[in-house]
Amino acid sequence: MNNIRNFCIIAHIDHGKSTLADRMLVHTKTIGDREMRNQVLDNMELEQERGITIKSHAIQMDYEQDGQSYKLNLIDTPGHVDFSYEVSRSIAACEGALLIIDATQGIQAQTISNLYLALEHDLEIIPILNKMDLPNALPEVVEDQIIDLIGCKREEIIHASGKTGMGTEQILKRIIEKIPPPKGDPDAPLQALIFDSVFNSFRGVIAYFKIINGQIKTKDKVKFVATGKEYDADEIGILKLGLVPRNVMYAGDVGYITSGIKMAREVKVGDTITHVNKPCDKAISGFEEVKPMVFAGIYPIDADDYEDLRNAMDKLQLNDASLTFEPESSAALGFGFRCGFLGLLHMEIIQERLEREYDMNVITTVPNVSYLVHLTGGSTERVYNPSGMPNPTLIDTIEEPFIRASIITSSEFIGPVMNLCLDKRGTLISQSYLTAERAELVFNLPLGEIVFDFYDKLKSISRGYASFDYHVSGYKPARLVRLDILLNGEMVDALSTLIHFDNAYPFGRRMCEKLKELIPRQQFDIAIQAAIGAKIIARETVKAVRKDVTAKCYGGDITRKRKLLEKQKKGKKRMKQIGNVEVPQKAFLAVLKLD
Repeated sequence: MNNIRNFCIIAHIDHGKSTLADRMLVHTKTIGDREMRNQVLDNMELEQERGITIKSHAIQMDYEQDGQSYKLNLIDTPGHVDFSYEVSRSIAACEGALLIIDATQGIQAQTISNLYLALEHDLEIIPILNKMDLPNALPEVVEDQIIDLIGCKREEIIHASGKTGMGTEQILKRIIEKIPPPKGDPDAPLQALIFDSVFNSFRGVIAYFKIINGQIKTKDKVKFVATGKEYDADEIGILKLGLVPRNVMYAGDVGYITSGIKMAREVKVGDTITHVNKPCDKAISGFEEVKPMVFAGIYPIDADDYEDLRNAMDKLQLNDASLTFEPESSAALGFGFRCGFLGLLHMEIIQERLEREYDMNVITTVPNVSYLVHLTGGSTERVYNPSGMPNPTLIDTIEEPFIRASIITSSEFIGPVMNLCLDKRGTLISQSYLTAERAELVFNLPLGEIVFDFYDKLKSISRGYASFDYHVSGYKPARLVRLDILLNGEMVDALSTLIHFDNAYPFGRRMCEKLKELIPRQQFDIAIQAAIGAKIIARETVKAVRKDVTAKCYGGDITRKRKLLEKQKKGKKRMKQIGNVEVPQKAFLAVLKLD
């Protein structure tokens, strides 16, 4: 055990985690030149395309120093705020962390957030200044920021470059010197923490674990504590670029187990594995339950695909433990699922993965957050979607979730960033200067306001330089109303939103105008209305496509034309009674991008 080191890499988006991980894999000869490509651990097509890490990736490296051979278990983590749950799980399986900071950009919001996560778990932090080969690197300035943040000495900061490979040898040496070996008793009853899992269509569920105490052999009878299910350990092994089987594994090892589990819901991330005949006393305290921030409905375009969608969601949840879902039905869209996501990027990624990996065509409803509704009878309900809102006469007050947001930006963009937050009903809590050029703003903001397009706007007004991180601070009373969209008097429940009273009128107006552009013209007029309760606040009309029935009348009495027009009017009236309006998929998506 003394020769094992478990560590993860934490940083803000695009500070060079995956590139530095590539250099370490090449340096330790874990992968050959033939398998080498950029972001070698990011094996999802989406990750390659967007250049971001979505999943944490674990891999074992062998390294020799002073005649001793060491096993280094590396976990590369995502940097985006939406995937912080992945980071927290990786941190639970490690004893140390490499904190990577871009020498050109300095410390950003997500760096601080991930660092605090690591410090809560008492990890040993190794600060690394990356991208030192760039001409615009500012090593002295950024070093001062790091010293202020974690209180280390200047000589402890390693200068590195993922592109050129500079500093890789020094990082590996520092990992062995500074990061403690895993603590654990190889002779105690087996205790292993599941920190991730994937679904393989041939072998079933593959669970990734870290052994805290004890040892495990192939063909052992094991039990998953949270579900109480028992299995045979068909195959255990370590994680290299592929899966490498082993006959026995000891405390401190990180590896995988396959036991022919076919049902995705039988494996829970954060669960404990132990032996059936010699179980451990208690389960390992895993990580906190995931708290979804954004809720949206996902429905199959074809109602017959409902079961396929359920299977796809089960398998996705296995691969992404931060996704939560439960069945729901809608009058307009049929049967589907109400899903909870950690943020808008997370929602977009899930939608794309459903389409690419499982070939599912889905409609996603307007995203919203959960509200607490206090009723006049004294009871409280939690409402996730507008159609679940009780009758307005029964409601006493509605509370909405608020977040404490930390925004780090250059001092020149402070004005526009403040205006954006104040427009979103935010209140400024504090403003502090980290250096002469960089300031941190802390705001209280309603979560419902930032769900739509806050992050995109923040990036555009700060030319990409502002970084944003948040956590939920609690619920506060708010003046919310339910805005409904009616087509020819029929409510479309998938387009309903809960919105603050002050924003309802302009939002309803914009929604009607947008739908007018997107709904195709029919043989009859279509009235598009926005309503709050029984009060209509905006209306647009899609005019009917009309055939010129009077074209054959040339000359003659006006009554001949009038007779034909009256006949047409009767037909239109009858058609309007029986005609229904299809809302195209584009309309649902356009509502999300109203600005």
